[in-house]
Amino acid sequence: MLSQDIIDEIINQDYPNTVESIEKFLFDQIEKNHADGLILGLSGGIDSAVLAYLCKRKLKEKTLAIIMPDTSITPNTETEDALKMIALTGIEYKLIDIKPIIKEYTMYLEPNEKARGNLRARVRTNILYYYANIRNYLVLGSSDKSEYLIGYFTKFGDGASDITPIISLYKLQVREIAKHLGVPDNVISKKSSPHLWKEHEAEKELGISYEDVDSILYCLFDKKLSILETEKITGIDKNMIEKIHRLNIMSEHKRSPTPKPEI
Repeated sequence: MLSQDIIDEIINQDYPNTVESIEKFLFDQIEKNHADGLILGLSGGIDSAVLAYLCKRKLKEKTLAIIMPDTSITPNTETEDALKMIALTGIEYKLIDIKPIIKEYTMYLEPNEKARGNLRARVRTNILYYYANIRNYLVLGSSDKSEYLIGYFTKFGDGASDITPIISLYKLQVREIAKHLGVPDNVISKKSSPHLWKEHEAEKELGISYEDVDSILYCLFDKKLSILETEKITGIDKNMIEKIHRLNIMSEHKRSPTPKPEI
């Protein structure tokens, strides 16, 4: 497969140095913002797991993890994995079932499955900021570079945070740094999912693997190649490359400051 060389290029990084850089970033942000600690949503997935494992190394006593399943749709295995990581890291945590909150909202709103999924993400963010307010903590965002560039996050939901420690890492790099940090193998290998609705899987929704997503994004944004050059170097179908490029363009509003008129 032509793109294997690109994948190797993406994943061959100095992860011990990356971990040190992120740790320094976290300390600096706490000091700069006069905060008392850090708070994150722990889902059982790899991105939030990496955040938890980064925090537990030197900031364990200043970190709070909130596990927020919607028990009407979140698989029990996800909550079990999140609790397993709490046991392994020793981080303080709270477990809050958001099912009653979502149910209360939907009593007054017209039904729409996608909107309800994004509502779940925004409710979780509300809870994170509630406890951040109480404790004077900074909210950690769990978006990685892959999801950020294609807009695969809920605006003002999981896309809302005070700092974003892993936003410079592609999904494949997050998997590698997870191995370095000692994240459980089953968490590293599981299918990524925001769990916004039943049986929600990221790659199934996107229609493409993260190996291909990262290869495309790396060629387009890091190597500054054209769509045709990306097709040639990766062997990935041009239509799929154009789709990923289109997702980036269409999601620009999620990454940009709120527009304002020139007055």
